[in-house]
Amino acid sequence: MKKINLITEIIVASNTELTQALSSNKEFAITVKGEIKYAPFETTDMFIYKGRITPETTTGLSIPKPLLKQELLGKDYQVVEDGERILIKAASAWQDIINYNTANCHYDDTTGDGIDVFKDQEMEDMGWKITDFDVNYRTLVEMLEDRADVTLLCYEQEEPYQFSGLGYFNNLPQAREILFKYCQEVIKDKLTNDSDYSEDMLDEDQEEAIEFFKVK
Repeated sequence: MKKINLITEIIVASNTELTQALSSNKEFAITVKGEIKYAPFETTDMFIYKGRITPETTTGLSIPKPLLKQELLGKDYQVVEDGERILIKAASAWQDIINYNTANCHYDDTTGDGIDVFKDQEMEDMGWKITDFDVNYRTLVEMLEDRADVTLLCYEQEEPYQFSGLGYFNNLPQAREILFKYCQEVIKDKLTNDSDYSEDMLDEDQEEAIEFFKVK
């Protein structure tokens, strides 16, 4: 798993490209890789900023040049100009960043309710069916973060501890395969070793899950 913690991450963007975007009067975005992109955006990108700077936004501004980019991006961004590089810290904009990325992530771990759905329908079908064998989404995600190619875009603070994150599967077919095999293993183990899942104790939903995961 690759973790991008915006508490510690510094995003490096091109000064020239950001200047052009800020004056373009077009909707643009900054990715976690520091790339400047224009709408329509790719669904695979992770963004730290989305916006459109109009002429009206800059009317009446009287700001020293080094502070202009921070003023235009917003108070939640820390911006340092270093020649052709723009260094950006975006942790304070986390709530906006959630909104920029929620539609494209594969699972959302930003609420107090925890993880309760996979955005990919095939994985969601698996996640829903394995709950009949007393396996929750948190267990599935922790397994996938250990075994699959996952990027976690997050806000993680040590003291006091605080965590909020969005998960992405970089190889979706691989993640689906890993999840399917794991669910198979869980069901086989419970059928073999847990008396609560003996054949005469199974309900209709559990029978459907067994068939779905091709255990029998």
